[in-house]
Amino acid sequence: MKLLFDQNLSRRLPRLLEDLFPGSTQVGMIGLDQADDRTVRQWASMNGFAIVTLDADFADLAALHGAPPKIVWLRCGNRPMAYVADLIRGRAQEILTLEQAEHDCLELT
Repeated sequence: MKLLFDQNLSRRLPRLLEDLFPGSTQVGMIGLDQADDRTVRQWASMNGFAIVTLDADFADLAALHGAPPKIVWLRCGNRPMAYVADLIRGRAQEILTLEQAEHDCLELT
C-alpha cells in the first residue's frame, strides 16, 4: 500500500517508512501542497494511494463519498515526526489491511 502524506506531515516520512510502504510520498513532493482537499483526494484515488492526515476533512469526504482513497486519520495532534513514524510503524498491519477493509477510514491515536 502506498501512502500519501498530507501537507501538515513531514516530507521525511515516506523515506522513513519506505520498508513498509514503498512508493509513498508527501503532497509537497508531487506539487500538491497548495491543492484543495478534493484535488488531493482525486489524485490519491487515481494513483492508488491511501491518504494519511491529521485533519478531519478527508475522513468527512470519505464518509460522504466512500473510497477510494482510504484514509488513515492520525488523531494524535501535532507531534514530532519521530512520534508519527513510530505510530504508523506500530500500526502498520492495520494500515496494510485497510485496503481490503469495509470501512474507508482508520483512526490512529
